Amino acid sequence: MNLKSALLIVIASLCLHRTVIAQNCSTLITNVRVMDGTGSPAVRGSVRIKGDIIVEVGYLKAKPNEKLIDGKGLVLAPGFIDAHSHHLGDLQKNSSGLSTSNQGITTVVIGQDGESYPMDSLEKDMKEKRIVANVATYTGHSSLREEIMGEKNLFRNATQAEINKMKNILSKELAKGSLGLSTGLEYEQAFYSNRDEVLQLAKVAAAANTRYISHIRSEDITMADALDEIIQIGKITKMPVQISHIKLAKQSDWNTASSILTQLEKARAEGVQITADVYPYTFWNSTLRVLFPARDYTNMASAQLAVTQLFDPSQSYIVQYAPNPTYVGKTLSAIAVERKESDAQALMSLVAIAADFKEKHPGYKGSIEAIAAKSMNESDVAKFIAWPYSVICSDGNGGGHPRGYGSFTRVLGKYVREDKVISLENAVHKMTAQTAEYLGIKDRGIIAVGKKADLVLLNPETVIDHAAILNSHALSTGIEMLWVNGQLVYAQQKATGKKPGVLIKR
Repeated sequence: MNLKSALLIVIASLCLHRTVIAQNCSTLITNVRVMDGTGSPAVRGSVRIKGDIIVEVGYLKAKPNEKLIDGKGLVLAPGFIDAHSHHLGDLQKNSSGLSTSNQGITTVVIGQDGESYPMDSLEKDMKEKRIVANVATYTGHSSLREEIMGEKNLFRNATQAEINKMKNILSKELAKGSLGLSTGLEYEQAFYSNRDEVLQLAKVAAAANTRYISHIRSEDITMADALDEIIQIGKITKMPVQISHIKLAKQSDWNTASSILTQLEKARAEGVQITADVYPYTFWNSTLRVLFPARDYTNMASAQLAVTQLFDPSQSYIVQYAPNPTYVGKTLSAIAVERKESDAQALMSLVAIAADFKEKHPGYKGSIEAIAAKSMNESDVAKFIAWPYSVICSDGNGGGHPRGYGSFTRVLGKYVREDKVISLENAVHKMTAQTAEYLGIKDRGIIAVGKKADLVLLNPETVIDHAAILNSHALSTGIEMLWVNGQLVYAQQKATGKKPGVLIKR
C-alpha cells in the first residue's frame, strides 16, 4: 500500500465513512432554532461544523457526503459553561461524563473555594486522562496557604514572608493560564487569613489582568462584612470580582435578596465590576463545620443557633459520613432521634466524631463528612437568578447533592418554563456568552463562525432535572444531543464514548 492510499483510509476512518469523503468531515446540524447565546431570540437555520470549529451559520444546504443531523425544530445553543464546578474528579473517575453532559455542560470551571491544582499538574492530567468536558481553572488561595504554611499550620494569619511566597507562586500560575485567584474564606484553610493577606494576593491577580472569585467569609451571620470585603477588593484592584454561589443562608435574612442586590448595584454604579454565580436550589452541600461561624464546635449555644437559624435539620441530609456510613441519606433530625440526642447535640457529636476519624486516619482520601443543608428560600433564589449580572453554576460534582447532575436543566425547566423567572434566551445567555465574558474566554459561549463547536440541542418543552438528594444521579430529560469541540459526546441520554475535552487557558 502506498502512502496516498494509507492516508485516504485514515481520513475515511476519522470521518466515520467507508468511502473517501469530501468536505473534510464537516457536519451540518439542520432544522434547528439557533439560539446563539447573546440573548437574542432563536432564528431558524443550520450550523455547519468542521473539526472543532463552527464554519457556517444560516440557511445552509447539505454538501455531498456531509454528515447530516436533523434537529427536528429544537433549540441549538452554545454548550453550557459551569461557572463554579467541582466536577473534575467525577469526570476522571466516570469516563461517561454523564454528570455534566446530561445537563448540557461542555466546560467546567474548577479551582473553586480556594482549592486548586497547579497548572502543570492539571495539564499533565488532562493529557493522560482524557475526559468529556473542557476544563478551565482558577488558582486557589487555600492551596497556596497549604503549600507555603503547611496543612496543619493554617489556623493563623500568614506572615509577610509567607504571603510573598504565595504571591510568587500565584504569579507563575497566572502566567501559565490560570483564570485568576479564588478564595474560600468560610473554610478553615483560609478562615484565619486577614483582609490584607487576601488583598495582596488579589493585587497580583489584578496586575496580570485576571479575575477574583470568592466563597465569601460568611453567607449568614457576618454576611454584611463579607460582602464589604469583596466589594473593597474590586474597588481597590479595579479587576472583576465574583461572588460564588450567592445565597442568604440565615433564616432571619430570608426575603432580603432585593436589598443585597441593591448593595451590589450601588457598588457597580461606583465602578466595581462585581458579579455572582448561583445554583437553583434552596439547600447547599458542604461540611458540617461551616455551621459554626465562630469555629466553636463544642459550644452548645452556637449549635443551637445553627439548628434554628442556619439550616433546617429535619430537611437536611447527611450525604457523606466516613465514620458511620449508615448515616448517609438520613436527616440530621433522624440521626438525633437515633442517637437519643437533641438536634444541636447531634450536630456537635457528628462534628466531633468526624474530627476524631480524621485524626486517626490521616491518609483518608475524600470528604469525611458532608451535609446537604436546607438553608434558603425560593424567593431569594429566584431573585438572584434573575439579577442581570448573575450567571448559572452547579457548584457540583458526582456526589450527593442533585446540583451535580441537574442545575442547568433545573433552571431551564423550573425557573424558565414553569415559574417564568427569566426567559429562555436570557437563561441561555447566562449559561454561555455571559459566563464566557466574565471568565475572559474568547472562543466559546456563542454560536458564530470561528467559535469552538461546543453545542447543545435541547427541547425547551421537556427539559427538566430529575436528580434529588436521595437519587442524586438521576438523568435530566430534554438534553437531546451535546457536542464538545465538534464531537458528539451525548445523545438519547447516553454517552457516545468520545472524550474531546481540553484544558482552556486564559
